[in-house]
Amino acid sequence: MRNVLSIFILTILFASCHQKQTDNASYAVADIEEEVIPTTQQESTQSFDKIEKQEVIKKRIIKDGRLGIRVEELENTKLRIDSLIKYHGGYYDNESFNNKDWESSYNLKIRIPCANFEAFISDIETGNGEIQYKEIDSKDVTDQFIDLETRLENKRNYLNRYNDLLKKANNVKEILEIEEKIRGLEEEIESTTGRLKYLSDLVDYSTLDLTISKKKDFKYNPDNRGKFSEKLKQSLSKGWFGFVDFLLFVIKIWPFLIIVALILYFGRKYKKTKRKIN
Repeated sequence: MRNVLSIFILTILFASCHQKQTDNASYAVADIEEEVIPTTQQESTQSFDKIEKQEVIKKRIIKDGRLGIRVEELENTKLRIDSLIKYHGGYYDNESFNNKDWESSYNLKIRIPCANFEAFISDIETGNGEIQYKEIDSKDVTDQFIDLETRLENKRNYLNRYNDLLKKANNVKEILEIEEKIRGLEEEIESTTGRLKYLSDLVDYSTLDLTISKKKDFKYNPDNRGKFSEKLKQSLSKGWFGFVDFLLFVIKIWPFLIIVALILYFGRKYKKTKRKIN
């Protein structure tokens, strides 16, 4: 009987110890999960931040080009270029036409969205015509963008601080000094903003200087010299008007002529008198 009672008590003690170990283990797992989950979330958040920063910093490339094409049909080629510009979403920044004895040509400065720039050039090259020259340049201005944006943000922060100080100014001297600082910062912010807009325009729209020309057969065109009788009339007329202008000029300066004549007269008289004395 005692042995049975001892076995029963040992069984109860063993069960209670096992339950405590199980509860302690569950609490430990819960603590670990509470520690691991925030750490994992923090690491994932940092990784997402890194990805977002990498996506924000994009390459800013300025693309420019020069292209010259000699064609047989100048006007038809010009119409085709007009259609391609409209299709690719571009526009003419400048357009000029030259007509010389040996060739006719269009000098075109075209702005094309950067994403369509290469496709636009490819479409031009697939047309009829002989390529005379081709130059494509690319310039990375990402560092300039980052530098300007950083400076702009800092200047805006300084501007906000000066505006807060202006509200707390105690006398006129402090107000004038702070307003001078604010004015300088506003000018710098405006200048930096303008520079960013200018660079953004160069990045967003690439520039192509395109020349399309057509060679002409040389023809001698002598100058039209006119008839002899007409030339004779013009010469007589110009001679007469020149004579009239001369007379009017002499009449205009007659007082000076009298003065010069008197100086010459008395000068000669003085010389003659001096010779007689000697």
